[in-house]
Amino acid sequence: MKTKLKGVSYAKWGYIFSIPFIVTFLIFSLYPTFYTLLLGFTDCVGLNNTEWKFLENPFDNFKTIFENNSFKKSLKNTVLIWVLNFTPQITMALLLSAIFTSHRNEIKGKGFFKVVFYMPNIITAASVAVLFNALFSYPIGPVNDLLVSFGFRDEPYNFLVYKTPSQLIVAFIQFLTWYGNTMIVLISGILGISPDIYEAAEIDGSNGWQTFWKITVPNLKTVLLYTLITSLVGGLNMYDIPKLFNKGGPDGSTLTTSVFIANQAFSGRYLYNRAAAASMILFALISILSAILFWLMRDKDEARIEKEKRDARRAAKKQQKEAIKWQ
Repeated sequence: MKTKLKGVSYAKWGYIFSIPFIVTFLIFSLYPTFYTLLLGFTDCVGLNNTEWKFLENPFDNFKTIFENNSFKKSLKNTVLIWVLNFTPQITMALLLSAIFTSHRNEIKGKGFFKVVFYMPNIITAASVAVLFNALFSYPIGPVNDLLVSFGFRDEPYNFLVYKTPSQLIVAFIQFLTWYGNTMIVLISGILGISPDIYEAAEIDGSNGWQTFWKITVPNLKTVLLYTLITSLVGGLNMYDIPKLFNKGGPDGSTLTTSVFIANQAFSGRYLYNRAAAASMILFALISILSAILFWLMRDKDEARIEKEKRDARRAAKKQQKEAIKWQ
């Protein structure tokens, strides 16, 4: 039997324990965000500039960024690389999660394989980017050595000076780093589905393919939405891999939006105002895309029921007002 001590406010202790997070969030997240937004409307240029002021036309920096060809190119590259890595990532994660949670085919050593698939996510992205730069180096590198040794090429191929190979390698690094994490998240979601549903489907004669698409995927909608949103946010903020793999090259083919922002802020003339404007544009884009995804993947039946309830409440209030009016 649960008892509550007299004079002890559990809610108060909950607020107290949340104070460290709130303070940390305010100092290291919310304040920098608002300060960045503020700088986007100023003329803050140059290292250690403390005498900046607001522009006469506060949206000049945003207009300049929208008209900047490098920014447009970086945004295009970011979306392309994200699509190239997320499509196989979610496909592989779904396939592996279905295999590891199958009620029909038990696989020996599942724990070992889960660790192996998740292991690339433990290694820092920066280390992986530097490693792949060494693997695909020219003219001497492990990949080129293998290609020449097995007769696939007569001479080494310089992957780092061609656009498409560089983009594909960056996308592959992203895929390799994150598909294991996505798999673990999906497995957790599948294990949260009631086993009774699977038992009923098996009794009804459902095969593995039908069970996966008719039961598993629909019940994973919330987890899939979480995975999609987190991947979208991480993908559009991609920085360390394209920066350290080939410094955004060749010819800006792996220049992502975050690399563009860093270049604006910390190189050349230190254009903090334009970097801040670009950051806010990226923030707005991520917010809009996330809202669209939430709307597209909403529970339509639940939304319909909520709408019917709202309509019923409005009708009841209207009837009540009319009844009072005629009294």
